[in-house]
Order: sequence, then C-alpha cells, then structure tokens
Amino acid sequence: MTVIDISASVMQILLAFVVVAPLLGAVAALLPAPPGLKGKNPDQAVLRHGVTVTGAVLIAAIVLAVGFDHDHPATMQATTDISWIPALDVRIHLGIDGISLPLLLLTALLTFLCALYSYFKLPAGPSPKAFVALVLVLESGTLATFAVLDLLLFFLAFEMVLIPMYFLIARWGGGQRQAAAWKFILYTLLGSVVMLLGILLIGLKSGTFDMVALATDNGRGLTTSVQVIAVLAIGLGLAVKTPMWPLHSWLPDAHTAAPTVGSVLLAGVLLKMGTYGFVRILLPIAPDGMRTFAPYLAAFAVVGIVYGSLACLALARTGAKGDLKRLIAYSSVGHMGFVLLGIATMTPTGVNGALFANIAHGLITGLLFFLVGAIKDRYGTADLDTLAGATGAALYGRAPRLGALLAFAAVASLGLPGLAGFWGEMLTLFGAYSPAEGLSRPAFRTFMAIGAFGTLLTAAYMLIVVRRVCMGEHTPHSRLSPDDRAPHAADGPEPSGAAGARPAATTSQLADIQTYEAAAWTPLAALTVLAGLWPAVLLGLTDPAVQKLLAGGKS
Repeated sequence: MTVIDISASVMQILLAFVVVAPLLGAVAALLPAPPGLKGKNPDQAVLRHGVTVTGAVLIAAIVLAVGFDHDHPATMQATTDISWIPALDVRIHLGIDGISLPLLLLTALLTFLCALYSYFKLPAGPSPKAFVALVLVLESGTLATFAVLDLLLFFLAFEMVLIPMYFLIARWGGGQRQAAAWKFILYTLLGSVVMLLGILLIGLKSGTFDMVALATDNGRGLTTSVQVIAVLAIGLGLAVKTPMWPLHSWLPDAHTAAPTVGSVLLAGVLLKMGTYGFVRILLPIAPDGMRTFAPYLAAFAVVGIVYGSLACLALARTGAKGDLKRLIAYSSVGHMGFVLLGIATMTPTGVNGALFANIAHGLITGLLFFLVGAIKDRYGTADLDTLAGATGAALYGRAPRLGALLAFAAVASLGLPGLAGFWGEMLTLFGAYSPAEGLSRPAFRTFMAIGAFGTLLTAAYMLIVVRRVCMGEHTPHSRLSPDDRAPHAADGPEPSGAAGARPAATTSQLADIQTYEAAAWTPLAALTVLAGLWPAVLLGLTDPAVQKLLAGGKS
C-alpha cells in the first residue's frame, strides 16, 4: 500500500536529491549571494538559505515516505545502482527500506528544525556562511549513511560527518571547546581506522562490498574466524560512535562544549549512525561473529545503562555543581545502552525495540537539548545548583510553559507509558528475556534485570532534575543577581533582525517560550506523543525488514 502512487524513477530521483541537495546547498552557501537575494542583512540571507535547503530536503523525504510501499517495507525501494570503481566492484548503490526510512526522516526533520532555530538564535562564532555550510555537509553525510548500500560508500559517508561536527564544536562551542573537539575527532577517527580494516576484510574475502548481496548471503561466504575478526574491528568503530561504555568519554565533553544545535544533531542523529551500522552490517553479514560477541556487547550495554544513570544522579545532587547539558549527555549513554542490548539479543523483538528506541531517543533528547540551550540562554548558565537556587518558584513560576515542556521531555525520557521512550525500552527488555538460539538465556535474563534496574535509576535522576530546575529550592543565599542572569557568552547575541528574539530577563520573570522556539520544538513533542500512543506506525515499518534481515534476506 502506498499513500500516493509514485513511479520508481521519481522515487530514485527523490532519494538522490535528499542525499545530494544538502551538499550542493553547502557549496551555494559559500558562494556570493546573487544581487536579488542578498537582502539588507547578508547574515540573515545565508541563514534563510539554510532553512530553505533543509526544508526542501525534508519535503522530499516526506514525499519519499508517502510514496514508499508500506506493504513491502522489507524490500529495498527507490534504488539506484551504478558502477563506480569496477576494479573493486564499488557501486553507487542507494536504497531505503523500513529500517532506514525512519532514520532518514528523523535526520531531515532535526536538521530543518536546527536550521530554523539558528535563523533566530545563531551561536556566536565565525561567519554564518561557514556555519550553514557545515550544517548542510553534516546533513548530507548523515543522510548518505542511512541511504547507501555499499560498504565503502557507507564508510565514506560515516567519515563525512566528522569534520563538520569538529568545527561546529571548536568554532561555535562554549568553554573548553577546543579540547572537546579534539577528543571527539581523535576518538572517532581511531575507531574508524579499525572499522575500515574490518570492511576491507569482508569485501576482499567475499568478493563484493554490496550490502544487499552480503546480507542475502548471510555470512555463508565468510568463515567463522573472518566473521569474528570483522565484527571485532567494525564493532569497535561503531561502538565509539554509538557511544558504548567504556568508549563514551568523548560524548559528555562534546555535548557540554557544543552549541545548542550541535548538541541536538550529535545526540539526535550522529549517535544513530553507530547503532544503524550494527543492524545493517554486522547482524546480517556476520551473524556467527555477532553471536560470539553478543553476550559481551550486552554486558557492556547494561554497564553503560547503570553507569550513565549513576553519573546523572551524581551530577543532579545538591552541591555537585553539575552541568545540565552534561547530565543529558550522560543520559544518552544509558539510553543507547538499551539500543545495544536490543541488538545483542539478535531477536526480532529486541532489534525492533532497538530501532524504536533509536528514534525515540532522537526525538526526546533532541527536544531536551533544545530546552537546556534555551534555559542556558535565559539564566546565563546550565549549572544545576545555580538553576535550582535562582528562585523558589524556578521555571514553573518564571517561565511556566518552558518549565512544563521540560517536565514533559523529562518524563518522556524516563520511559513513561504513552510516550515514545516507553516502547523501545520495553521491547529490548522483552528481547533479552528470550534471546536468539545459541545465546545464554540465564546471562541475558541477568542483563534484563540490570537494564530494568537502570530504568528506575533513570526515573530517579530525571525527577530530581524536574524538581530542582522546575520547582527550585528555597535557600536564603541562592538568588541570582541580574548580572548572573545575563545571556551566556557562548551562545552570543541574537543576529540583527532576528524576529521574536528578546533579551534575557533581569527581573523575577523570564521570557517564556517564544514563537520561533515553539516552531522548532512542537514537532518533536507531537511526534513523541504520536509514537507513544501509536507505536504500530514505526513497528509496522521496521518489523518485516528486521525479520528479513535476521533470516538472511528471506522474507
């Protein structure tokens, strides 16, 4: 069933446009604007260009979803297959199925919302032209990662996002941005070098880099020892990007230093590239190797769940001087632990739960980073002790709509039934209860129990954050002076002519949610509710594709 019948050639063109348009837009952003498009403010003109290009990509992605054959989500659709390097059998092979389509839509949506938010709230830094170009290159690399079906192209797209994210952190970030950017690039590059070796091993041993052919072969052309080495090498590279404990230490620093839109894209999109690689490459291409490492992957995943939650609890306690952005970053370590646990079960239930949790995390954590950025702009700090002591009423009394939305995002993040965060965690735990044949059931049930304990810890730290930030703490010496509430230097002043922007409040009231903020945040909140109340929309896409993937290309 398709909502609108679109021909195969048009679907091909749409997918190619989605991947290539941001790259062309990035080049256009760096060129001098035509006389008629310069406007009175060149900075605002290039920001408007970013909104236009990302908006066009989002519309194309939505049309692609509308034309997608929902009766056959396990079939690759909108495919393009052109020989590129015949000597190595490397092909420009694009296509989408029920696994990649939701991630494609999530990427297009989040990048558009970030471009829209930046139009009104540009972080302080070098030329807006460079900022827009880097965001568009980042979008192109991410969309290509989810659309390509050749291992070498996957690697190139996977690497393409590193440089733009490095510069977004290093040039537009806050305190300690240089150190955080270097840590990010070194960790991910080292992981990628190891991953490339694993990809080359698979390609040379099997004679092809085609991901569809390799998935259909289901590892039959690779010996067990080759699969084990390939999973170890590729898995390490993917685990760094995910990030899996203990390879996660670059993430809190990167999030704390990154500008608001950088944090949103890093959490909402870039982390998904690692988990997508596990599902798209390792599960179908090297199943014996995955079966060998699945218990270890699950063990690291549940340690990450508990570790991330305990780190958040430590940051949330009174007197810890915890940074709210850093706390949300550590929460991502825990949430991505659930995704890895689902993948490690190697069951349709667990993998579907992992894919659902992926999308839910992108929506909810993207919204949380938007909100924390707005709070930091208003108070001039993200320090939890300062935010909690700012006034007895805190956000509920000073900016009630902002406080209510923060509380909503927090309860969605802790997995409240009826919201998107619930289904992914529940399905991954169900998958761990009954893992794939050949995996130790007692071990995975132990992992399930530890993961379930992690959900309690998540609820604890999220409710502490809501109580402290939204309700505040009555302490006689905790009031902020007007100077303390000045806008934070890291995010800089509003660009001239930014509609709807107001200065940070210097009285007991703060600016509540403004029009441009509501436009950027409402879609994420609405989709969080929709996915929570109607999970079949997403599971109906992913389940047939996952079943086929785990069955070795057979529906």
